[in-house]
Amino acid sequence: MIYPIVKYGQHLLEKPAEPVSEFDAELEKLVADMFETMYAANGVGLAAPQIGISKRLCVIDTSVGEDPKQKLVLVNPVILLSEGKQVQEEGCLSLPDFRANTSRPQKATVRAQDVHGEEFTLAGEGLLARAFCHEIDHLDGVLFIQHLSVLKRDSIKRKVRKLVKAGEW
Repeated sequence: MIYPIVKYGQHLLEKPAEPVSEFDAELEKLVADMFETMYAANGVGLAAPQIGISKRLCVIDTSVGEDPKQKLVLVNPVILLSEGKQVQEEGCLSLPDFRANTSRPQKATVRAQDVHGEEFTLAGEGLLARAFCHEIDHLDGVLFIQHLSVLKRDSIKRKVRKLVKAGEW
């Protein structure tokens, strides 16, 4: 099932998500639906709050569906270590059509659980490190625009307000 993606302006996106405690068939179905939703939107990552569900759960696939081995499920993830710096253009499925150069760590190591509740640690560089940070930010109620300068962030917020007023958001 493809879920509608929650857009910027909805309060759920600005609240920390609830930890996942049930590792069952319902969670497995939600993960499958999240991948389907993410691929339909041509994304590389999707956090549960972006589909209106306050759970500490995200899916990532930096191959955008090209390589099944790249599919990652992070349940209750935390960043253990980050190092270096990269500045790349970043976007967000909850802020469609808005992109901006955003500073993120070059490397990031996360600890999370899989869909069955098994804990694991994984390190990523480049785009994967960026995806870890971006999606875990969502689980903490933080959007990528909060990493931008006040000027750039306010410019995006103004444009969104205009779209809302025009009924296009």
